[in-house]
Amino acid sequence: MPDSKIKRIDARALKAQLHDGGELALLDAREEWPFGKRHLLMASCIPLSRLELMVDDLVPRRGTRVVWCDDGEGLAARAAERMSALGYDDVAWLDGGIAVWEAAGFRVYSGVHVPSKAFAEVVEHEAGTPWISVEDLQALIDRKADIAIYDSRSFEEYHNNSIPTAINVPGAELVYRFADLMPSLDTTVIVNCGGRTRSIIGAQSLINAGVRNKVVSLKDGTMAWHLAGLEVVHGATRKPPDVSAHGLQSAGEAAVRVAARCGIARIDKRTLESWRAEAARRSLYVLDVRSPEEYEAGHLRGARSAPGGQLVQETDSHMAIWGARVVLVDDNGVRATMTASWLKQMGWTDIAVLAAGPADGDWEIGPHVPRVLGLEAASAPHIDALDLRDRLAAGKGTVIDLNLSTRYALGHIPGAWFAIRSRLGAALATLPSRQAIVLTSPDGALAALAAVELQAVASVPVMTLAGGTQAWVRARLPLETGTTRMTDQADDVFLSPRERGQNREDAMREYLTWEINLVNDMAEDDDHRFRIIA
Repeated sequence: MPDSKIKRIDARALKAQLHDGGELALLDAREEWPFGKRHLLMASCIPLSRLELMVDDLVPRRGTRVVWCDDGEGLAARAAERMSALGYDDVAWLDGGIAVWEAAGFRVYSGVHVPSKAFAEVVEHEAGTPWISVEDLQALIDRKADIAIYDSRSFEEYHNNSIPTAINVPGAELVYRFADLMPSLDTTVIVNCGGRTRSIIGAQSLINAGVRNKVVSLKDGTMAWHLAGLEVVHGATRKPPDVSAHGLQSAGEAAVRVAARCGIARIDKRTLESWRAEAARRSLYVLDVRSPEEYEAGHLRGARSAPGGQLVQETDSHMAIWGARVVLVDDNGVRATMTASWLKQMGWTDIAVLAAGPADGDWEIGPHVPRVLGLEAASAPHIDALDLRDRLAAGKGTVIDLNLSTRYALGHIPGAWFAIRSRLGAALATLPSRQAIVLTSPDGALAALAAVELQAVASVPVMTLAGGTQAWVRARLPLETGTTRMTDQADDVFLSPRERGQNREDAMREYLTWEINLVNDMAEDDDHRFRIIA
């Protein structure tokens, strides 16, 4: 029976909600690839197949207003019912999906992390962020000019492909580490990323911080470098030195200037605790913007890891409630302030900075472990890794892996089949035999949720691998690689142009054209909340 508390709304009602000043989580229930083909600007992608794994982090307050959408597949209504059953009490879905939004004359977008990428294009346009072409940069390298190239992406992206001589300095680290990196005031600084967003934001961060060096972004990043036929480095490992006392002082002074310019408030732990006490009435995100390594070594209890450069680059993957209160945490305020300055201009206006360390107490170590909603009610028979090995050797079981398709390809249990949880029932028809089914996922949580659903439709016993594929690996059992035995199309991941196997160069050109044109889209769309402080 449908949940009577769930509302259906039309496109004009949703449009009004986007502009009424209240909190709103606009969520899309489809997998990432169809989401990336067409979606609403302000939506966050939370696929129905992974809802319970993602929704507590992205929508932490149970009473916030939620609207689900899809493209007419019926997924939004299913997601709304599931979310309501998990304890959310103001849930609706867009009746008719994206088609009715478009029919009402409202814009639909392609791509992923569109608000962040569009924001950078507007920043470049309004702030006049200077840039350099790849051809001119290569000429500077050839004549050994006094330049420094800073790659503002994550280390993994930089390590995969970068420009000769570049040093990895992720976005929020640029101002923090600048004084210790810069050999001379005469050095020209070039900030690059894979495409455009982090190049623009990184270069403008240094300019806003008042550095005296000439700073430019690399127009179109490593994609343009690749398209020009220039040398792309694979396996680079250059990182900045540790921050010195002088470097910290210089960065702190810069952060104070930026905070004053953008109106960024600093709070203490007492204020944070009072805001946490109000979190049932007002949504609150507490995000640690330092590096993942620093976060895992120790962080404030309850803070999630969101390295500052990545947070600005893909804000919708970290925060889904527009209008929420945001606290950014680091150890001295520099990286949090620089990140907050951009999020505030993007539309997260109720934002503050907190500097915290182990001496303040309330400190914990280790990675963030998302809370998986509904897991306590999911019960199914399970099997351990060694028993599963023996069962498979005897031909008495079929493994279905619910991992993301890209991670499945990197390693899965030999003989396993790939499937997407929300279409798992249909996947059964593709299996060659009617043996007992063992579901697995990285840590077993998603498999446990899926097992309950599969038991209702399967005619064979359904079990889960205790501890998931991670337990298989811990038992030192082998994995196989590749996109073998796919029961379904791999539409769960939106691949970047560089990740696509064919026509990569055409995809890069198309992507860069799309990205550059976002500034024109924003000029005609009133849903975004950008207010650039140029």
